[in-house]
Amino acid sequence: MPPQEPLSYPLNSPLLHILSPKSYLNLPLPQKKSLLKMSLTKRKSILILVFILVIASLIRVLRITITTSYFPNVVSSSMDHDLITTTRSNVSDKTLSEKELRFLSDIILQKSPCNLLVFGLEDQYLKLPTINKGGATVFLEDKPEKLMKMKGNDDGVQVFRIRYKTSAKEAYKLLKHARRDSSCSYRRLTSKCKIAVTGFPKEVLKIKWDVIVVDGPGGDGPESPGRMGAIYMAGVLARSGNGTNVVVHDVDRMIEKWFSWEFLSEKNLVSSKGKFWNFKIGQRKKLVTLKRS
Repeated sequence: MPPQEPLSYPLNSPLLHILSPKSYLNLPLPQKKSLLKMSLTKRKSILILVFILVIASLIRVLRITITTSYFPNVVSSSMDHDLITTTRSNVSDKTLSEKELRFLSDIILQKSPCNLLVFGLEDQYLKLPTINKGGATVFLEDKPEKLMKMKGNDDGVQVFRIRYKTSAKEAYKLLKHARRDSSCSYRRLTSKCKIAVTGFPKEVLKIKWDVIVVDGPGGDGPESPGRMGAIYMAGVLARSGNGTNVVVHDVDRMIEKWFSWEFLSEKNLVSSKGKFWNFKIGQRKKLVTLKRS
């Protein structure tokens, strides 16, 4: 058995951190400085970590406070909170996928030539009049700069500017109003219904539409016009037709989803693709037109 040797440690051993005050005083000056430096470095690291955690907590509290104060009218219910969160986070992707474009084209081709009404005038929709060749295609757009896109197109295409008076952050309040107010009936359009879009062209109200596409207004922010009125109007116009297809885009967003269920009815949903829902609406009584404002 080998002889036991006395324990020895280098000067920088961790054991020096637990030396008694007396032992510490007996150490050489260079070693005292080294130990003091190590102690200060650890203390500094702990303080930095605590500072970072405090700042992170303050930022989170500030973000919650700003969100709550920014949307004072609708944070009172879980449904409305979802409406706001979806509207803020899911900015609409204006580009249709190849499958979505084919899906929409097939619906139109099944009835072409037909009466086609489109809420929104995105670049890819400029092809729709060609798909609906021989039919009537009407675009409804709220942004003046987009109205020039159809300039010089073939006959049978019309573009009208309409104005939306409500914003996306009012969605839940408008939904509650529509549910309890008889003026928001499908059978009669009146200016008393706050969700109705007034000032519609007479041509739009008189035509029996075969296909209605809802991809406008943008609805990509709480202050921007939401699609509440567009979906409601599509539902009303479709019920004066005869088996009208209403195709709603961006149904991954809460406003589009909830208002489609409410005014187009989930039981009428016949197909879907990507962010499109396709509803088939049956015929109802003759529509009494809305006075222009």
